[in-house]
Amino acid sequence: MSALSAISPESIQYKFRDCIQNNTFQPDCGTYLYNDLFFYNIRKNTWVKSEIPNPPPPRCSHQAVVVPQGGGQLWVFGGEFASPNGEQFYHYKDLWVLHFATHTWENIKAPGGPSGRSGHRMVLSKKQLLVFGGFHESTRDFIYYNDVYSFSLDTFSWSRLSPSGSAPSPRSACQMTSTPDGMGVIIYGGYSKVRVKKDVEKGTIHSDMFLLKREGKDGQEKWSWSRLNPSGSKPPPRSGFSLAVGPAGRAVLFGGVCDEEEEESLEGDFYNDLYLYDTVKNRWFPGVLRGNKTEKKKRRRVKKDMAEGEEAEREEEEAAAPQGPTEIIKEIVTEDGTVMTIKEVIPGPQVQEEEEEEEEEEDGSATAPLIEPCPRSSAMATVRQGKLYLYGGMFEVGDRQFTLNDFYCLDLHKMDQWEVLVEMDPKTQEWLEESESEDDEEEEEEAKGAEGEEEESEEESEDEEEKHPAVQEGETVTDYQNRTEQYWIGLARANMGSDAKDKKVAKVALAMAKVFYEDQ
Repeated sequence: MSALSAISPESIQYKFRDCIQNNTFQPDCGTYLYNDLFFYNIRKNTWVKSEIPNPPPPRCSHQAVVVPQGGGQLWVFGGEFASPNGEQFYHYKDLWVLHFATHTWENIKAPGGPSGRSGHRMVLSKKQLLVFGGFHESTRDFIYYNDVYSFSLDTFSWSRLSPSGSAPSPRSACQMTSTPDGMGVIIYGGYSKVRVKKDVEKGTIHSDMFLLKREGKDGQEKWSWSRLNPSGSKPPPRSGFSLAVGPAGRAVLFGGVCDEEEEESLEGDFYNDLYLYDTVKNRWFPGVLRGNKTEKKKRRRVKKDMAEGEEAEREEEEAAAPQGPTEIIKEIVTEDGTVMTIKEVIPGPQVQEEEEEEEEEEDGSATAPLIEPCPRSSAMATVRQGKLYLYGGMFEVGDRQFTLNDFYCLDLHKMDQWEVLVEMDPKTQEWLEESESEDDEEEEEEAKGAEGEEEESEEESEDEEEKHPAVQEGETVTDYQNRTEQYWIGLARANMGSDAKDKKVAKVALAMAKVFYEDQ
């Protein structure tokens, strides 16, 4: 067994729907929180579990930032705790630091800091940690924040900032990124909700962007808010996306989910697309993978050699025949989406150019499908040595939620293809049942009379699992999905009901096929 598979982080593979927008868990669900710490060694491609004693208590939806001070430190602030049955629910406002040089945890007691919260954001800016936003929720009420706090790494003291200008609306789960010059931070997106009636809440996915800028000398800084209006191809509205800063000050955005909220249901469309934001030019553009160029060139060369004789003969025949003018029609799409049609009459033949275009199209169609992470939200992302590393996240199939522990990287200089560092292991998946309640007990009593019926349905479902289309020898996951697409769509439709949207059913079907394929 490899060191990686032996000590890679364990993750809960199934649980009921949590509140993705806040990156937190519903207190009425089966919830398990951790306080373990893992390090990933890039050169050795291995996970190593930290055995440093006295870490912070278990939590989720906190923030952690690595800084170079003191030989390297990891700072952790806030987050929340919830017991498995939801009876205990608590927001932290504590501040911890892990000293890499001495391998010790330290709880920093500094007054004047932010109130207890989770879903906030924290980044390093010069020699201070900046904390923005977040939310606090109790059994009776909730509140979202848009305040900004600064923690000095020199004096170990908190101060609340009072920037001028129009601040972002209160929110959690936004993305906060330092500018390349270190003189400010950019806030993008986020989520918040308001109570529209006594028992009705409405959520909002934010897609606006703000700059918090610092001016003046150390100790005499003045901060100001300003709204940014980026140009280019902006990502569609979403929450739970991942963002990391890459080379040349470009921020890389991956995935996320766009939820459709109704009074008693919450359904989401999950993404696995890439967008890049140029912080210098204030411009968005889609991140398109180029694929493996070497393989394409090899295929094109072989094809050219095989057809060389035929091309020579055809050229001789065409040279003898009279050639008429050729009308070329081109469509150009401008940045604002306007389609311009251009007609051009060329006196000479365009056979060679058209053949080259056909070759490129055929080469593209023959190219093997690119490996990529499945659609997900709340994945962890970071950039190191020009590569984007993407770990875990979650997605849904029907009423079940998958928590992932797969690991990918992408060279941001080449932008060719994803590399799989750790594959998803379906055998480690575990379904965490909802915590018991009085309602559950009543439902159990009502169900006692139908035990025989349930046993029969369980047997039938086991038989159905055995009848899933088998994976053929040498078949890739994409080939399997294409071959069995209609089967899985039918199964997904049966599970999700006739009211589910076709697009959502197709996504669930693909995910089900992939899980079954990987389990074989």
